[in-house]
Amino acid sequence: MSEAAARSDGVRRANLSRVLRLVHIDGPQSRAALTEATGLNRSTVAALVGELVEEGLVEERAPDSLGRVGRPSPVVAPDGRVVAIAVNPEVDATTIAAVGLDRRVIARDRIETDGPPSPEETAQLVSAQIAAWREGPLRAARIEGIGLAVPGLVRTADGLVRLAPHLGWVDAPLRDLVAAATGLRTVVGNDASLGALAEHLFGAARGVDDVIYLNGGASGIGGGLIVHGTPVGGAGGYAGEFGHNRPGIATGTDRRASDGVLEDEVSRSRLLAAVGLDSADEPTLAAALTAAASPPVIDEVARQRRILVTALANAVNVLNPSVVVLGGFLATIAADAIPALLDDVRAQTMPSVADALELRLAVLAEDRLLIGAAELAFADLLRAPSPT
Repeated sequence: MSEAAARSDGVRRANLSRVLRLVHIDGPQSRAALTEATGLNRSTVAALVGELVEEGLVEERAPDSLGRVGRPSPVVAPDGRVVAIAVNPEVDATTIAAVGLDRRVIARDRIETDGPPSPEETAQLVSAQIAAWREGPLRAARIEGIGLAVPGLVRTADGLVRLAPHLGWVDAPLRDLVAAATGLRTVVGNDASLGALAEHLFGAARGVDDVIYLNGGASGIGGGLIVHGTPVGGAGGYAGEFGHNRPGIATGTDRRASDGVLEDEVSRSRLLAAVGLDSADEPTLAAALTAAASPPVIDEVARQRRILVTALANAVNVLNPSVVVLGGFLATIAADAIPALLDDVRAQTMPSVADALELRLAVLAEDRLLIGAAELAFADLLRAPSPT
């Protein structure tokens, strides 16, 4: 291939990626809208869409012509039959979902376990679930890959889980184990970082360039950062471990763990104990806390809020975000107190740092980590949708 031909092919591939990413992130759009968004001419967009249709990545639909003048432009939508398998192993259950390129959660299952699964058990759970779904909801699907959202330190270079303390994993080659068990391309990331990505692309932080995301799960509290519109992973991919910071606790009676870190004090397990549950998914815990009217439950929620506020103030002082997003059980305890919590955060930050700060709840709810894991699995496809 000549240098000029190689350049032309590179431009074509980049434009294919632009078009596919637009309909994936922003949803179905007319060819006319894609022409305006890309700045390309109509014939070029038509050719690109045609190639993506041939690749089975998008589909064209008849537009709604009601009330329109002239010939309406066809609507281009991501093909929902292209799917990623998203996995979130936790201490009490492993959640597995099939997420379409159109962002629909096609299937999901929460497999409860007596204790944390081993990496090998996780790989087998994923393999068995995919095999079952291939005979059912994924019979006609094209599985692009598997993304795992793990509550721990994940080395981004090779998907090695360096440490997931609540799962008991140390230097677990999770990517390789799952890939071997399923025969599918596999990628691994930190759960909270993937939650941040999902909320930034599709949820509460959409369109916001500077974001702190805190995720409260069964394994503790993790976080993700978006700075100037770009996810920040740190040198090894381990950035965002807010749960291991030590916030100041102003009132000694609020402390529950001697020399404990944030996730020892602001804890899902303490909330479960307060409402008398051994295990629960997010909606069940939220409903139990809402229904509880006893002073011990009310006091525990208030205690956790006070400590969370100080942790948030520390993070805001350092990073000066526009928005802080809370997910998981953190969203549950903050849901009916956002204005008061924001006032308390501002009271503990430097003047002006939090003047324009917004505190928001994750809007993707219990799907946020799964959608983030699916984005990780879709990343190569979105970057290079045409085969070499």
